[in-house]
Amino acid sequence: MNGNHKIILDYILASEHISEEEKTDLIKVVNAADKALVVSEFKLERTEKVKRTTAILLEETIEELELKRKDIQESHEALSKTLEDLKATQSQLIQSEKMASLGELTAGIAHEIQNPLNFVNNFSEVSNELIDEMNIEIEKGDMDEVKFIAKDIKQNLDKINHHGKRADAIVKGMLQHSRTSTGIKEPTEINKLADEYLRLAYHGLRAKDKSFNAILETDFDENLGLVNVIPQDLGRVILNLITNAFYAMNEQKTAGVHAERSRGAKANKEYAPTVSVITKKEGDTIQIIVKDNGNGMPKEIVQKIFQPFFTTKPTGEGTGLGLSMSYDIVTKGHGGELKVKTKEGEGTTFTIIIPK
Repeated sequence: MNGNHKIILDYILASEHISEEEKTDLIKVVNAADKALVVSEFKLERTEKVKRTTAILLEETIEELELKRKDIQESHEALSKTLEDLKATQSQLIQSEKMASLGELTAGIAHEIQNPLNFVNNFSEVSNELIDEMNIEIEKGDMDEVKFIAKDIKQNLDKINHHGKRADAIVKGMLQHSRTSTGIKEPTEINKLADEYLRLAYHGLRAKDKSFNAILETDFDENLGLVNVIPQDLGRVILNLITNAFYAMNEQKTAGVHAERSRGAKANKEYAPTVSVITKKEGDTIQIIVKDNGNGMPKEIVQKIFQPFFTTKPTGEGTGLGLSMSYDIVTKGHGGELKVKTKEGEGTTFTIIIPK
C-alpha cells in the first residue's frame, strides 16, 4: 500500500470521532484509491517501457532509412550516369545511322555530280575554241560573224551556269543531309526533295551492284507548293524508305533467282523491280508515298518495324534505327503519321502524312 494511504488508514482506525460504519466506508474509499494508484503506476511504468522500446525502434528505423536513402541516392546516381551513357550511345548510333545513309548516297552523289561537270567541261572547251574563232574573225573585220560566235558563247556560258548550279545543289543537299538537324521548319519543295533522293539512292546502289536494275516511277502533285518541313529530317525519312524499298526488291530478285536455280531452271526474267514515289495533297495534309514490289513483310514483323534496334537485315547491314528514327521525325518532329501496308511476297507501301 502507498505510504500516504497507510497513514490515512491508520488515522481512520485510531479516530474516536468516527463511527464504525463511517470507518468501514472510508476504508473502502482508501483501499479503492490505493488500488487505482497501483494500477496507474503499473500503466505508467508500462507506458515508459513502451516509450523506451519505441524510441529504440524509431532510432533503428531512422538508421535503416538513412542506409536506404544512401542506397537510393547511389542507385539514382548510377542510373543517371547510365542514362547519360545511353543518351551518348544513342546520339552516336543516330549519327552512325546518318553517316551510313550518307555513305549509301556517296556513289549516287558522285554519279549525279559527274553529269553536270561533264557538261561544264565540254561547254568550256567548245567556248574556248569559239573564242579563238572569234579572234580570227575580229582580225578579218567580219563583225557579223563575230556577233554570231559571241551569241554561241553566251548560250554556252548559260549552260555552264545551269549545270554548275545543278552540281552546287547536289553538294548542298549532301551537306544538308550530313549536318545536325536545326529542328527549324522552312518552306520546301517536297517533289524536288523526293526526286533528288530517289535518283541519288538508286545510283548509289547501282554503283555497288551493277547487276541491280529497277524501274523508277514518280507521280508528283504539281499543286503542292512549298511545304513547311524540316528538310534534312524529312529527307532522311524519304531516303530511308527508298533504300529499304531497293533492299526489299533486291531480296525478292535474289530469292527468285535462287528458287529458279534450285529447280535447275533459268532465273526468272519476268520480275521487274519497281519503286514508285508519289506525292499528293489530301485535304489539309500532304502525303508522300513510297511503294515497292519487293518481298513484303509478314504480320509479326510489321508490328515491330518501328521499334528501336529491330532489324531483319543480317548483322552488320543495319542498325535497326532507320525506321524508328523515321517514325519519330514524322510523328514528333512534324505532327504527322507514318503508315505501312504490306503483303508478303508482293510488296510494301509506306505513307508519310504531314499537316500542310
